[in-house]
Amino acid sequence: MLDQLIIGSRSFNSRLLVGTGKYKDLNETKDAIEASGANIVTVAIRRTNIGQNKDEPNLLDVISPNKYTILPNTAGCFDADSAVRTCMLARELLDGHNLVKLEVLGDEKNLYPNVTETLKAAKVLIDDGFEVMVYTSDDPIVAKELESMGCVAIMPLGSLIGSGLGILNRHTLSLIIEQTQVPVLVDAGVGTASDAAIAMELGCDGVLMNTAIAHAKNPVMMASAMNHAVVAGREAFLAGRMPARHMAQASSPQTGYFFK
Repeated sequence: MLDQLIIGSRSFNSRLLVGTGKYKDLNETKDAIEASGANIVTVAIRRTNIGQNKDEPNLLDVISPNKYTILPNTAGCFDADSAVRTCMLARELLDGHNLVKLEVLGDEKNLYPNVTETLKAAKVLIDDGFEVMVYTSDDPIVAKELESMGCVAIMPLGSLIGSGLGILNRHTLSLIIEQTQVPVLVDAGVGTASDAAIAMELGCDGVLMNTAIAHAKNPVMMASAMNHAVVAGREAFLAGRMPARHMAQASSPQTGYFFK
């Protein structure tokens, strides 16, 4: 079944997006990302060397742009101006690449999105020709505004970045999915494979994660588990689950017995 993820002007076979931070070394990063089956790999430009520091190991030596779509993100930015500058640096380093993940944080403790600065940065980037995937709160009103501005994907948090608490508010996430015409991807909070499957069963178009894989006891095995979870959750959503009932219903017929 052809079921591609369409983001802006690009299409992808995998609905799992993965990060590159927190691994013990570049070899583990490479092995885990391969096991994940991901097509899109997100990179924190302010924290990761992709060529801006000539004397340091380059992530692109193990995560090739010829094999993966590199998704620069603005992690570590706390205002619109720094986020915009970071995206412009990424575009220069990646030869005009314009697909970015916008992330403007409110503080260093909670890493919750600063919605006001996010909206400001999104407008500048969209006007400058960027295709903006945007990390935001699970607020349907804010999500709708970001979509109306022209963001190519809305990425509400499942729970706080790096918390591993899973999808804390399924209701608001469902509201965002119902009203949004561009892809909705859960970004932040996934802790294990069941969290990813739940997000996909709710109707999310994809899931982005980093810590859940990188901080697992076996990151490569967890990356594979996440791959299967996203596929299973997507197939369950497309199949359409049975109605939930508050009483039992036998799975076999109650008439036509062979004997009594």
